[in-house]
Amino acid sequence: MGKDSLPQRRRRAREIALQLIYELDLRLDLAPEEALGAYPFDAEPADVAEYAKFLVRAASGRSGEVDEMLREHIVGWRTERMVAVDRAAIRMAICEGILERAVPVAIAISEAVELTKMFGTVESSKFVNGVLGRIVRSSEAESGEKPEEAEAGEETPWEAPPETPDE
Repeated sequence: MGKDSLPQRRRRAREIALQLIYELDLRLDLAPEEALGAYPFDAEPADVAEYAKFLVRAASGRSGEVDEMLREHIVGWRTERMVAVDRAAIRMAICEGILERAVPVAIAISEAVELTKMFGTVESSKFVNGVLGRIVRSSEAESGEKPEEAEAGEETPWEAPPETPDE
């Protein structure tokens, strides 16, 4: 997989992250570092492993913020009632595109939609696209800012954030 393009490697990292976020969502007794430690990252290129770990840690560490955004913008739905794969994809996209700003929002949404086509139900991609679209439009209206625009495959190299010492 070493010769794959950046978007292909990112897609692989997102696939791994989605599976781990899904697992963490269903197994509340499992800590993020335990899930990451159990995954066979040795078989993946280093940049794929690092980006997947970043996404899992971001989704786990910011789950309260993400769930609050969902409660504010999803009328008539409780997050617990969502299909678990959809919920994991939405959490990952919100973290990656809106909260962490690791990629343009359009890419985060597009990738979440594509992953739910692979792993979700027949209706998952439409649901995830609609939820993320509503959140982005609402965020734009509240902040007056428009999210970064990018062409569909335009991703830039990512660097892991500097390690922060334990407090």
